[in-house]
Amino acid sequence: MSRHLVCLTFDFDTFSGFLATGQTSPTPISRGEFGVVGAQRILELLGGLDITATWYIPGITLEAYPDACAAIADAGHEIGHHGYEHVPPAKLSRDAEADQLSRANALIETLTGAKARGYRSPAWDLSPYTVELLLEQGFTYDSSMMGHDYLPYRARTGDVFEQGEPVRFGRETDLLELPVSWSLDDYPHFELAGRGGLAPATGVLENWLDDYRYMARTMDWGVITYTCHPMVIGRGHRMLMLERLIEQLAEDGAAFVTAEQALTEFAGRA
Repeated sequence: MSRHLVCLTFDFDTFSGFLATGQTSPTPISRGEFGVVGAQRILELLGGLDITATWYIPGITLEAYPDACAAIADAGHEIGHHGYEHVPPAKLSRDAEADQLSRANALIETLTGAKARGYRSPAWDLSPYTVELLLEQGFTYDSSMMGHDYLPYRARTGDVFEQGEPVRFGRETDLLELPVSWSLDDYPHFELAGRGGLAPATGVLENWLDDYRYMARTMDWGVITYTCHPMVIGRGHRMLMLERLIEQLAEDGAAFVTAEQALTEFAGRA
């Protein structure tokens, strides 16, 4: 019997991404603050449809907006790790990356009673140490890489890619990877003005539905991961698009699960 999973995931960055790139004047900060408005709209939509999603939240958002984050946890959604200050790990030293992991995870544990088991890198840019650090700190999965579109896989560590030298692949680890894609992320489509952004929501909806339908046509089992940001998807016309996406996926037979649920099911099939 075929089964096709959908993970709706939300990166609740608020202002953290702007802060990480030095954009601290009032207007970019207010763009991030709109994420709190968007988060409430998303919670109402998901609650009305009885769908549980995965929210990746930076530590600085957990500190700045405790009530909004508590509402997400209280609604039963999975809380994943998304760094502390939204600085990509590739820009951090090993010690600084380890500190940001532990610092934000302590905040998640305070909110939910348990540390996060899932991680998503800010900007999806891992360091050479990320996989090892995640395993050391007890994570079971990552959702930052793009080696497949419909199947999880095990992350490697120790790859060596140098210009002019043969590629040396590292060892496979116990860390599961829930793959993502920029084409299934709302930010490039809607926010990168002047670089193909501010796209009509109807076209994005069509693309996102067709990616699911190709999976359903070609695979007996698979999982597709959509990545949204409350400050982006929370705008009115995009919320209507999200609602239509969910309704159509449900009509097509999709099963909505959290990231952790999808990976538990995948591991059980192995």
